[in-house]
Amino acid sequence: MGAGKIAFQGENGAYSQVACGLYAPGLEPLACATFEEAFEAVSRGLADKAMVAVENSLAGRVSDVYHLLPDTDLSIVDEHFLPVHHQLMVVRGTDPAGIRTVRSHAMALGQCRSVIARRGLKPEIAGDTAGAARQLSESGARDVAVIASALAAELYGLEIIETDVEDAGHNTTRFMTMSREPDFATRGDGKVITSFVFQVRNIPAALYKAMGGFATNAVNMTKLESYMRDGEFTATMFYADIEGHPDEEPVRLALEELSFFSSTLKILGVYKADPYRDRAGR
Repeated sequence: MGAGKIAFQGENGAYSQVACGLYAPGLEPLACATFEEAFEAVSRGLADKAMVAVENSLAGRVSDVYHLLPDTDLSIVDEHFLPVHHQLMVVRGTDPAGIRTVRSHAMALGQCRSVIARRGLKPEIAGDTAGAARQLSESGARDVAVIASALAAELYGLEIIETDVEDAGHNTTRFMTMSREPDFATRGDGKVITSFVFQVRNIPAALYKAMGGFATNAVNMTKLESYMRDGEFTATMFYADIEGHPDEEPVRLALEELSFFSSTLKILGVYKADPYRDRAGR
């Protein structure tokens, strides 16, 4: 049950499915309407893993995912960075001169302003890129274009009239692979990332003191995000990525100090760093 499947959020043809195909070509992608459904598919054994987008180099974090992490029973077992290449597509046989409107997710439209302006198109926001491609294929409209992945064009029989229309060549999305069972990377086996969430105690300078252990032990923190928990202004949660393994002495000491000043601390995963980090200077 669930063997051989990897869940992702979005419709077939979404960039998350592209990431699934590159990361785990032997697993069958399972489309889920929401991140909650993708997490639940793994928890219930309907899928072995979930591939979830957590941040984009242009659009920032995917906030919905961070709100799910503190309560999930899943573990982060890997990360994957996907360079995002947007394609401009139409119904086959459409005269490009007759296009008046372009539809896509708001983020994709914002990342392709140049081609939209150059072609004089009116942007219309859709729920997601792949859904926009499917709807165009079903409608057969010849005055509408869509910005989506090459996979979406292939799946829905659309014609790409302009390739790689994104404004920035460094447009990259980071994905995390989630699993029911933790698979902590081996200490000393290349660069390792440890991810965790925590909530500091309600005392003066708690966050400053909690972070002190990482500075004094020379542990590199590559990411720190804050967000409200349950709509409470006083219930701030933090998500963090650090370089290093919890079994290493500097990391162990830093986490001990963090724990002393925190009311909640949960290790989400210990996994190998994607080689993209070194190529991008992250």
